[in-house]
Amino acid sequence: MPIPEFNEIKAPALELLSDGKLWKTSELYEPLAGRFDLTAAERAEMLPSGTQRKWNNRVLWALYDLFRAGLLKKPKRGAYVITEQGRKVADQRPKVIDREFLMKFPGFAQWMEGSGTAKSAASGATNALPPTLAASNASTPEEAIEAAHQLIQNALRRDLLELVKSMDPVRFEQLVLDLLLAMGYGGSREEAAQVTKASHDEGIDGVINEDRLGLDVIYLQAKRWQQTVGRKEIQSFVGALAGQQANKGVFITTSDFAKTAVQYARKVSQKVILIDGDRLAELMIQHNIGVSRSRVYELKHVDSDYFEVE
Repeated sequence: MPIPEFNEIKAPALELLSDGKLWKTSELYEPLAGRFDLTAAERAEMLPSGTQRKWNNRVLWALYDLFRAGLLKKPKRGAYVITEQGRKVADQRPKVIDREFLMKFPGFAQWMEGSGTAKSAASGATNALPPTLAASNASTPEEAIEAAHQLIQNALRRDLLELVKSMDPVRFEQLVLDLLLAMGYGGSREEAAQVTKASHDEGIDGVINEDRLGLDVIYLQAKRWQQTVGRKEIQSFVGALAGQQANKGVFITTSDFAKTAVQYARKVSQKVILIDGDRLAELMIQHNIGVSRSRVYELKHVDSDYFEVE
C-alpha cells in the first residue's frame, strides 16, 4: 500500500501511546509501520532531497501535531508520553485525526495561527503560501517545500533546454565542454578543446580524457537535434568507438532517444551512456552551467543539547 499521509498516522500513534509508556520516537517507526503493513521498500523510501526517510518524516510530524494539541508531552528530548487529554481522545477511538480535528484544542489552534498556517473556516485556504504551493492537509512542511522546489526545478529545466536548442553550433560546443570540465573530464579546457572538434551536423564529436592523467578516454558525440535519436545513430556511434579505440562513450542530444536506441545501447559490450535533453538540463543545473544562484533557504531545528542542564 502507499505510505499513509501524516494525518492518517496520528490516530494509530495516539492509540499506541495510550499504554502510558514513555516512547522514543525511534521506537515508534516500526510498530506504526506494521499497522499499515508497509513493505521494507516503503519504509526505506526517501524524500526527494534524500535527506530523510519519507515514513520517518511523516511519523515525526504526526507526533509533533499531537504534541502541539496537548495530547502528547515531551518529558525529554526525542521522547513522547500521552497526556490526560490525550487519553480522553484515545478512548473515543477516532478514525482520523487531521489538523481540522486538532483545531478544537487551543494549544494547537494558537500554534497554527502563530505559524501563519491556520485555515480559514470559511474558505479552507492557508495564509502561508499561494494555493498551488500551500501545504495541503496531507503534506508535511518538508514535503510542501520539496514539492515547490520541484516545480521551480522543472520550469528551470524547460527554460534551459529551450535556450540550448536555439544556440548556434559553436556555442553549443562550448557548453558541452564547460559541462564536461565541470564534471571532472578532460583535464584543462585547452586539453579538452584540442581533442574535440566541430562537425557539420550541428554537434560535436571526438575523444576526451576520462581523468586529468588521461588514463582512459571517452568517445563523445553531442547533437543539437530536434528529432528523436534512433537506433541507427547509436549503431553508428558504437561503430565509431572501435575506430577511436575507445570502450566508453557518451551520446548527448538536446532531443530524446527512441526506445529501440536505448535497448540497443544496453546490449552492446562497450559502456555507452545516453544523455537526453532533460538529463542534459539537469546536469547543467547540478554543475552550475548556464545558471546562477538566486536565493538560498536554510532550514534549522532546535538544538536541544544547548538547553539541557548539565
